[in-house]
Amino acid sequence: MIRPLSKTRIRVAWAIALAVDAIQVPADLTGPVGWFLSAGLDLITMVVMWAMLGFHWAFLPSFVTEAVPWLNLAPLWTLAVALATRGRGPEAPPVPPTLPPQT
Repeated sequence: MIRPLSKTRIRVAWAIALAVDAIQVPADLTGPVGWFLSAGLDLITMVVMWAMLGFHWAFLPSFVTEAVPWLNLAPLWTLAVALATRGRGPEAPPVPPTLPPQT
């Protein structure tokens, strides 16, 4: 079973993914220098996401497709974090059963 993640880890992962996608769109438009920097940023992002959230299959296509120029214009890290954190929030405390009203 996949272990639940804390709200803090989920929020930080979302913030990192949004920031990386926001940095990579302008970097991808600058040409080969931006593509090189974007590839390095992808590698760092993948390692950080695996350390924070654990392994998830959504990170592999994101890393590979982010390395392709012009395909980087889609927010793929944000999508990968959405898939990796879906349903993995902290568990809610159990709700005690309620008794029906007595008449």
